[in-house]
Amino acid sequence: MLTNLNKDGLSLFCTRFIRAFSFGFLSVGLVLYLDALGFSQFDIGLLFTFTMIGDLIITFYLTTTADSFGRKNILIIGAALKLFAGLVYAFCDNFWVLAVAGTIGVISPTGGEIGPFLAVEQAALAEAFKNNDDIPKMVGWYNVIGYTAQALGAVASGGLISILISVGYADVSAYRFSLIGYSIFALLKGLFYMSLSHEIEPLHARDSNAPRNWFSRFGLHHPESKAIVFKLSGLFIIDSFAGGFVMQTLIVFWFHTRWGMTTVLLGTMMMGANILAGFSALLAAPLVKQIGAINTMVFTHLPSNVLLLMIPFMPTLWSAVFVLLLRFSISQMDVPARQSYVVVSVASDERSAANGITNIVRSLGVSLAPLCTGVLLDDSQSILFNFPFIVAGTLKIFYDLLLYYSFRSTSQSHAYATVSSEAKIYPPEEDIEGGLEPHLSPGPSKSDSSTSIN
Repeated sequence: MLTNLNKDGLSLFCTRFIRAFSFGFLSVGLVLYLDALGFSQFDIGLLFTFTMIGDLIITFYLTTTADSFGRKNILIIGAALKLFAGLVYAFCDNFWVLAVAGTIGVISPTGGEIGPFLAVEQAALAEAFKNNDDIPKMVGWYNVIGYTAQALGAVASGGLISILISVGYADVSAYRFSLIGYSIFALLKGLFYMSLSHEIEPLHARDSNAPRNWFSRFGLHHPESKAIVFKLSGLFIIDSFAGGFVMQTLIVFWFHTRWGMTTVLLGTMMMGANILAGFSALLAAPLVKQIGAINTMVFTHLPSNVLLLMIPFMPTLWSAVFVLLLRFSISQMDVPARQSYVVVSVASDERSAANGITNIVRSLGVSLAPLCTGVLLDDSQSILFNFPFIVAGTLKIFYDLLLYYSFRSTSQSHAYATVSSEAKIYPPEEDIEGGLEPHLSPGPSKSDSSTSIN
């Protein structure tokens, strides 16, 4: 369990819960809501693409300026954009108005993380940890809370929609409540952000006289940081593009259309999936310590993608649900390893930017997929209806193999990292077994006491 978190840390874990709950709450009703409004699957795919591209641009700017403009300020702005998008989606049915609101605001077509929040929150939380070995544990618990909240949000939304329909609400009106709830949670989260102190900001400001190039202007100002972020980004975009074919909202639609699952069953299924994913994240920290972050990412992700390929070939509803849940029980173990690796590979005042850039690259990949899935899912009687799972599984396996072989050539441990605001670069040790691969200096801390996770 988490111990010794200060007020800011507790507030950020609360906002993580609220945000993830709201995304889960939205995931069950969003596609069904847009479908009930009369939009075709192609229209919905196009709308999601606009939304994801807009998120890419907005999040890029917000995360790469957070460490200089202020992490608290950026989080508050993000919450306001989320509230704006939720309200417009709830009370407007014009395609182009929705496209503009989704592009400017923050709304999750995937049912998962979107916006600047995760990047900035993790950068802020990392300030509390003197020992970098504690960061994977923190990220693990951060993800457990997120997945659990997302699961609860999905089942709450499914149950609410079912109740509303049973008492006489039209489908579209019942689905609209998922957007209204999404907006309320955005407002609540914004209130938590307003209570944060200056302690969440970077340890030291950047040198304003340092030479500026494209990367330094947008938050990365050390060559080693640029190299590792660029390399990881090139790999992550493959995985995220594949993930865009099997977003949770589209999984919900596929099971609803293929097997006729009710919203209650869909919410329960996604609750189980997210709870399994969340608690599997706790297993990532000891694996990272034993076999390294890259190996953890690959060896847990690869078998989950084989399971993903199997889902459309299952002969019954419950066999398909079983394989989906089995897949979720291991598919997200790579997430804490990936996020920890990024956080410890750059300086304190580069963390928001590094997190933001790698997350944005992932958002770019995801944003390209809905146009394809819209076509594939338009006809439930077509063989193409099963292709999202096949395409996603194949591309994700390719990503796993490419990630492994890209880092195997450098023995993983030969990645450089900066962890102090002075950006002192230390050479890698010759023999490092397991653990986070970069050779890390403990760096300065705001206080002599460190935060620990048990």
